[in-house]
Amino acid sequence: MAVLTKLITAEDLLHMPQESIRSDLIRGELIRMTPAGARHGRIAIKFGAKLDVFVTGRNLGMVFAAETGFILSRDPDTVRGPDVAFVSRERIPPEGVPEGFWPMAPDLAIEVVSPGDTAADVEAKVYDYLDAGTRLVWVVNPKTQRVTEYRSLSEIRVLTINDTLDGADVIPGFSLPLKELFE
Repeated sequence: MAVLTKLITAEDLLHMPQESIRSDLIRGELIRMTPAGARHGRIAIKFGAKLDVFVTGRNLGMVFAAETGFILSRDPDTVRGPDVAFVSRERIPPEGVPEGFWPMAPDLAIEVVSPGDTAADVEAKVYDYLDAGTRLVWVVNPKTQRVTEYRSLSEIRVLTINDTLDGADVIPGFSLPLKELFE
């Protein structure tokens, strides 16, 4: 006899009581994650702050902080909360920022690798973002001091601490020497 498990929707997740452990919703299943460590948080805020100043000053769109939920797919629902995200001005609805989860993928998703993340965990996040239409994913690895840039599953570039990251066509004009990020 098969036991059916009720899948959770994005709306169910949004209305759950706040807990001390953050969660993503992956194809209807709640995946609990431990809070990020201090180095992770420091890199994420530095990245987010630099990006927000650039984006806001040029009216390019909006930058979102860690754990802002983006609905990447429906039925079953997937909601991911990147460490930093960007949505271009053209994709912001006339009514402004929604109260709940953002109803689509961000243009840019930035994930900072935590010590407990496996390669499979990180890869799954990248695939989910790209499959949902995210145009650029940056995976920041504090341990190796590298950033892996994904534009697709076949267009991948690895940058080292001596390189400069740029927003290319997603955030035109944005650049960040990786030395600044990892110092």
